[in-house]
Amino acid sequence: MTVGSRFNYCNERFNSAVINDVWPELWFFSFIAVALCCINQYTEVNFTLSTTLLTVLGTVLGLVLCFCTSLAYDRYWEVRKLWGNIALASRKLGMIIWVHVPLEREVNEGENADDIQLRALIERKSMVNLVQAFSVSVKHFLRSEPGISYKDLYPLLSSLPQSVDESHKRSDEGSSKEEPDDMPASLPMWQESPLSTSHTAKSRKKGFDPGCVLPNVESAVQLAPARNQAKETAYDIFPPFIIFLPIHTMIKKLVGTHHGDEDGSRNIFGKKKDLEPIESNIPLEISLFLFSYMEILLRDKLLDPAIATEYDNTLVSMQDSATNLQRICSTPIPFAYLRVSIWLFLLFLPLEIYSSFKWLTIPCTALICFLYVGILETGQGIENPSNYDGNHLDMDHFCLQIQRDLAQITGHPSGDQSGFIFSQFNQPFAPQDRRSAIEILRKDP
Repeated sequence: MTVGSRFNYCNERFNSAVINDVWPELWFFSFIAVALCCINQYTEVNFTLSTTLLTVLGTVLGLVLCFCTSLAYDRYWEVRKLWGNIALASRKLGMIIWVHVPLEREVNEGENADDIQLRALIERKSMVNLVQAFSVSVKHFLRSEPGISYKDLYPLLSSLPQSVDESHKRSDEGSSKEEPDDMPASLPMWQESPLSTSHTAKSRKKGFDPGCVLPNVESAVQLAPARNQAKETAYDIFPPFIIFLPIHTMIKKLVGTHHGDEDGSRNIFGKKKDLEPIESNIPLEISLFLFSYMEILLRDKLLDPAIATEYDNTLVSMQDSATNLQRICSTPIPFAYLRVSIWLFLLFLPLEIYSSFKWLTIPCTALICFLYVGILETGQGIENPSNYDGNHLDMDHFCLQIQRDLAQITGHPSGDQSGFIFSQFNQPFAPQDRRSAIEILRKDP
């Protein structure tokens, strides 16, 4: 392991910890403990309380804290199981489309049979691409990144028609990169979504870009990366700087007003911002196209009714998993009352332990504060494991695995499988009979 990789590993482990989340409470309650020790040591005042309250409150808070953390951990594993269901359903639906949808179609007069078969092959591969796009769109939707303007999603959905409000078209049509005339009105691009919870996500850095293995499709807008996490700022490198965030925000607003930004349409440098598109549920749009494809297959009698039922059940299973993921993502656990209770407990803690620990009250308070608030922040951090935090699930890996599975499915030759069955390398009755399938057919001894 090189020095750079070791540093990246240690940095990732440090960012996965809760130190950056607990330092405000740690410093505050440590300061309270220092003040109390100084008052009791250098003045005639004696601030102390009975330890009975410490025992009762500590037991109750411990039970409630364990309950909330266990609930958050259950949500974490439920999200993981739902992603497993999406992966299984994606493979199943991809195999149904690739294996059971026939390439041989009815050829009308004047049509070429090879062209019809090629069109059917393109049709099947395009629908398998939609199956792949479903998991990617769910990933972006859970990360509050709805739309298709991402490098790992746009190449899969750029050809789908969708009506877009004329007011959301680009006003700078005379820019250096003009929109192609044959570019269809596509699904909405990316913008923020109200789906996110109150927990701030950290960045997850990976070296592999899943968009690099997708086709390069020209886009009229700049595509966001597959991992569209927020850029690392000074507040991430040194969290105490966050106290200057209100001042920074105020300066940005003043500079924006100075550039004539009365309606908030320009950034800090006075450059006009891109217009936001209409928000849409992209996984739902993909499901509609997949259901419409099943209806076409049934209408043209290209799919057996029993297989169509399995097709429908598999697609409903994918929708159910996506809906449950959205439910978990948009329903945070109410930790507020527990946080206030822990603050009250830590506020009275130095008063109760000073008579026994004296100056050791300061490190004891800091340690107990780190444990209680750290466990609370850990539970709050994994209640929605769909962002870029180091402790969150690697959904990019899940989508990449689905992409590999579907690529393996589409690489499998459909149709007649007699080529490998009746082969000289196939010994179906081994080890009792070492003759190949061809030798058995020839009745060779």
